Amino acid sequence: MAENPTAPRRALLQLTGVRRSYGGREVLHPVDLALAAGECVALLGHNGSGKSTLLRVAAGRDLPTGGTVRFDGLPMDENDPRIRARVAVVGDTVAHYPDLTVREHLLLVAVAHGVADAADWVDQVLEGRSLTERADALPSALSSGQLQALLLACALVRPRDLLLLDEPEQRLDPEARRRLAELLKAELADGVAVLLVTHHTDLALEVADRAVVLEDGRILRQGPPARVLAAGLPGAGTAGPR
Repeated sequence: MAENPTAPRRALLQLTGVRRSYGGREVLHPVDLALAAGECVALLGHNGSGKSTLLRVAAGRDLPTGGTVRFDGLPMDENDPRIRARVAVVGDTVAHYPDLTVREHLLLVAVAHGVADAADWVDQVLEGRSLTERADALPSALSSGQLQALLLACALVRPRDLLLLDEPEQRLDPEARRRLAELLKAELADGVAVLLVTHHTDLALEVADRAVVLEDGRILRQGPPARVLAAGLPGAGTAGPR
């Protein structure tokens, strides 16, 4: 029997009752969120709303105070090799080795993850991220936008079923943001699940299946991006843990 095309897809990433406190302050109230293969969920809200906290917990980089996070049925743990082999994260800080060139960074990641024909694949990713001409440059010689492109390239040069992105559009010019949107649509078409923190509503409208708006660590509303964004976003509040 053919699969029902309207049947809900099985969750690849499942957050159940997840909350997070720091020093007695609850910055993320209980959240339920499911993400299926080939689906993109965009997390929106002002700084301090809990977006990046939620992403770090989803990635296993921050332990929840309560609730559970599971990836394909496994407890989310970034140190579990079964998870590290399938989950790629682009955080909100630029991390690199100062003495490795752009190409050497990508080769290190590709070889560490057992990528076949690593050198050829690195060349493809360099071209796709417009880094070919900077392949032999050290990070200190890159612009902020090129450093951001290097972060994205490190995620793309390795296998992945889940891609977690914290404001990947930051420091990118308009043309690079357009290429980012095309990249994310290609990832989704390949069946990769994408959880995206962004301040760019245009990016959410273009690539996301669902938008989730957070305010003060709570889900304010969620649903199709056009409908959610038609109601507007809450105004900026006091800065805190993102």
